[in-house]
Amino acid sequence: MKAIYLISGGMDSFVATYFGIKKGWKPIFLYFDNYPFINAENKSKVIEIIKYIMNITNEYGEIIIAPHGKDLSIIIEKCRRNLSCLLCKRMMYRKAERIAKIYNCDFIVTGEIIGEQASQTIRNLIVNNKVIDMPIVRPLLGVNKVEVELIIKKLGVSKMLVTTNCKAAAIKARTKVREEELLEEEKKIPVEELIEESIRGIQIIK
Repeated sequence: MKAIYLISGGMDSFVATYFGIKKGWKPIFLYFDNYPFINAENKSKVIEIIKYIMNITNEYGEIIIAPHGKDLSIIIEKCRRNLSCLLCKRMMYRKAERIAKIYNCDFIVTGEIIGEQASQTIRNLIVNNKVIDMPIVRPLLGVNKVEVELIIKKLGVSKMLVTTNCKAAAIKARTKVREEELLEEEKKIPVEELIEESIRGIQIIK
C-alpha cells in the first residue's frame, strides 16, 4: 500500500510517519509551506527531517512542498478567527487528497493525537474528516505526548525537529464546531481556486 504522509516538522508527524513506513506503507511526503506565517527556514529543516526518516527506514519517496500561505492570508482576512485552524486543516486535507490521487496513494497519514490541539478534539476530527473521501490514518490517535517524546529520543531526532509558531493560529479556538459553521465560512474562500493554484506551485524533491 502507498500513503501520502503529512509532515509538519514536529515530533508527532515524524513518529506517525515512522510508524506508517515500518508497517510497510510506501511513502510520498507532503509538507505545506505556511510562509509568511512561519519562518522561511522551516522548509529546509523539514526536508532534512524527511531525508533522515528515509535513511533510518531505508524507504524512499518524493518530497512535495505545497504552498499554503495564501490560503491562510484569505482565511484570517475573511473568516472567523476562532475557526482558522480548522479551516486551514480542511484545505490541507483537500490538497493532500488531490495530490495523493496523482501519486496513486491509498490514504493519507497524519500525526494527529486526540486533544493535542483544538482542531484535534474527537468532534472536530470527525467534522473535518467529512471534507474528503480518502481515508485518513492517524497512527498516534490514542498515544500521549510522553510516549511520543520517548520514541523521538530513541530515534535520535530531537535536535532536528521544528518548533512551529504559526502567526495565523486561531484566537480562542473552537473545540466543538458544527459542520454547518465551517461550510458557511468556506463560502467566503475560493476553495477550488486555492487548491488548483497550490498544486500548480508545488515543488518536488526526488
